[in-house]
Amino acid sequence: MKKVNIAVVGATGMVGRMFLKVLEERNLPIDNFYVFSSSKSAGSSISFKGKEYIVEELTEKSFDRDIDIALFSAGGDTSLRFSPIAASKGVIVIDNSSAFRMDPNVPLVVPEVNPQDIQWHKGIIANPNCSTIQAVVALKPLHDKYSIKRIIYSTYQSVSGSGVKGVQDLEEGLKGKPNTFYPHPIANNCIPHIDAFFDNGYTREEIKMIEETKKIIGNQNLKITATTVRVPVSSGHSESVNVEFNKDFDIQELKDLLKNSPGVILQDDPKNNLYPHALNASGKDEVFVGRIRRDYSVDYGINMWVVADNIRKGAASNAVQIAELIIKSM
Repeated sequence: MKKVNIAVVGATGMVGRMFLKVLEERNLPIDNFYVFSSSKSAGSSISFKGKEYIVEELTEKSFDRDIDIALFSAGGDTSLRFSPIAASKGVIVIDNSSAFRMDPNVPLVVPEVNPQDIQWHKGIIANPNCSTIQAVVALKPLHDKYSIKRIIYSTYQSVSGSGVKGVQDLEEGLKGKPNTFYPHPIANNCIPHIDAFFDNGYTREEIKMIEETKKIIGNQNLKITATTVRVPVSSGHSESVNVEFNKDFDIQELKDLLKNSPGVILQDDPKNNLYPHALNASGKDEVFVGRIRRDYSVDYGINMWVVADNIRKGAASNAVQIAELIIKSM
């Protein structure tokens, strides 16, 4: 595999640090390595593969050097400003923000689902929303086999999905201190409110899941609805996914299909209390699926429970997997 020069933008943030961890674990063939952040963190040092790297301030001249791939996780405004600059210098940007996800000219990629879409990038590839990534890893093989008609998402999303401030709100709340980030206390509570509300009553997180699923699976006619909820869990997103198909299925065949699908671990033995949960998914790159059962309220439906580590597979690992595919194609 060809050696490449890689940059991480937003290297000192929660996802940025996970980029570094996953890059180390997966041992990508890196030649030169660069780390960028805002002026606030510039000058600090980061350890990567046994070496110390000085964090540089991200500027418009940061990409005036030989960089092949840049992993961005520094927020939408930063991505909108700097990703096109990087792409204009021949850098392939893998962006973790929502800035380009619904841009028709930018691929939105989950490697287990639509790796072929990488081929038509124009310098920028979008990393999907964390809650969408784990859902579509489980849904794509089912859609290919049985043709999905409708999806109902109900999510139970950890505070790490909000970044450091969300984690701090939970930790401080459990000590009896008031919330400073969420609109209501998150400790011992569930908040059905992730991101801003639209006039139609949906939140931005819910619309992200709906529209991103359609784009990744490649079917704008899919009927999808979602309710996304923040729960007092430190790490790991859980989802109840109700799926209605266009044709009938054998439930055991369906389970076997998921069991043999890339990136999926089937945990579905309720008699022995075996089913996915957030603690078990922590630190892992796979998507865990269980509680699979026929939905008897419709002709061809199932319910299933889908869990993943939102900072790893839901962000960093998915981006690094995209980078691996790019390197293989060089």
